[in-house]
Amino acid sequence: MKTINKSGKRKRSIARATLKEGQGIIKVNNVSLDVFEPKLARLKIQEPLILAENVVKKVNIKVNVKGGGIMSQADASRVAMCRALADFSPSLKKIFLDYDRNLLVADTRRKEMAKPNRHGQARSKVQKSYR
Repeated sequence: MKTINKSGKRKRSIARATLKEGQGIIKVNNVSLDVFEPKLARLKIQEPLILAENVVKKVNIKVNVKGGGIMSQADASRVAMCRALADFSPSLKKIFLDYDRNLLVADTRRKEMAKPNRHGQARSKVQKSYR
């Protein structure tokens, strides 16, 4: 029985996925994916599982994710699960890359740093009045 550990990142979120042979149970932070809220995040996580339906029925996936917001946690979980599934069944790697490259390759975009004298925003400027 082989156990696969993979990680995924998005913004400040870090997800660790553990994949073991089993009967298709998927849990995110000890919550079953069927009752995971919000629904949009659940659908985002389920997207690659639909692509790999035949393999997912044979494995149990447990994901621990922390940091960031709900959607970035969903993205990080998705990347970690896809990496583990691609490691378990190498034929899935091409399917994931053809569908969406961000399933296996982390999105490197980050929040832009706030500049000094800009009212706390990255690009906003102090208003000027000439009258």
